[in-house]
Amino acid sequence: MTTARDIMTAGAECAGARDSVLDAAKKMARLGVGALPICGTDERLKGVLTDRDIVIKVLAEGKDPANTTVGELAQGEAVTIGADDSAEEVFATLTSHKVRRLPVIDGHALVGMVALADAARALSDPKAGQLVEALSSD
Repeated sequence: MTTARDIMTAGAECAGARDSVLDAAKKMARLGVGALPICGTDERLKGVLTDRDIVIKVLAEGKDPANTTVGELAQGEAVTIGADDSAEEVFATLTSHKVRRLPVIDGHALVGMVALADAARALSDPKAGQLVEALSSD
């Protein structure tokens, strides 16, 4: 059985909840990623910050990214997947929550991220198409 651990990108770096959005954006650029998990001072996952969040919730609203914290953009409980959950469970979670990236946790520890492309590569062709369709519809 293929698991989330098998298809994830390991070594995901967090944006601290107290970090500025500007610093998080610079980290995204340096890492070449479009999302960062948000970790609190307790090292627990608080959410996921995306490049879209920065544009829509900070820049478009005229907020200063240097004075807006990442934690201000965290929304409720983070959607995650367990490291040993199956690729089918990854598919189901992405689909049901209409998200394109999932933090992978082992216990409470962040161990990686699964992106839409990772899941699509791990699934059969029909399921990959269903996943993309489910995430693209309103």
